[in-house]
Amino acid sequence: MKRSAPQQAPEVQVETRGQLPPDAAAYARDKVRAVLGQTREPVLFARVRLNRTANPAVERPVIAQANVDLNGRPARAHVAGQTATQAVDLLQDRLAKQLARLTEHWEARRGRTTVPGPHEWRHGSEPTHRPDYYPRPVDERQVVRHKSFSLAWESPDEAAFELESMDYGFHLFTDADSGEDSVLYRSGATGYRLAQLHPHPHPAGNMAVPLTVSELPAPRMNMAEAQQRLEATGFPFVFFADDSTGRGNVLYHRYDGHYGLITPAE
Repeated sequence: MKRSAPQQAPEVQVETRGQLPPDAAAYARDKVRAVLGQTREPVLFARVRLNRTANPAVERPVIAQANVDLNGRPARAHVAGQTATQAVDLLQDRLAKQLARLTEHWEARRGRTTVPGPHEWRHGSEPTHRPDYYPRPVDERQVVRHKSFSLAWESPDEAAFELESMDYGFHLFTDADSGEDSVLYRSGATGYRLAQLHPHPHPAGNMAVPLTVSELPAPRMNMAEAQQRLEATGFPFVFFADDSTGRGNVLYHRYDGHYGLITPAE
């Protein structure tokens, strides 16, 4: 089947915050448009956010994030750099990889190619350049972002693809097999770890990605207890059952040192 030619590069919205060079927005726009111009699917939306923190203690103070709607399928890339130029260059490379994986996945589902193996679309040992979070004093930390949405019902394989295409550190979803609120995250350089409200074993032979399942149920706690657990463990996030709703929630560290909270919509 003849493949369509790359489309004309779309418009890219660029938002900036903090002390950035005057040409930073134009540089980011050109770099991201160059990547999007190579895609064969329509780009319905593209936005880049550049933010430079004023704190001199942060090693990589420039955060660059791209959000793209590729013919109805969202993709995201999120990196940090020492300078605006470095951050944008890293973003361009990472976004190109994200879109290539997304295209491979689509073409496999349409029957155009064989299904890509998990190591073909999972970045594994690639350098992530993920944003560090600022070590804000504990008594200053607050939940400054609360996202609530209907969780996707999907398999761990689908959750892994969602995690990678959206460049997440973790992915909260409802396991389609068990109906349990679950969180998937990377475990080491080559695999994934699944935690659930009430653990259910997943046969290894049915998984396309290397997966281990935590045997511990999610602890039931309130927000104050979740914050205490997050600080005590030093982990980037904590998965817990809300003591009032019983649903799976995730409290996580944001790059600005505050907290973010993800809850299922009732």
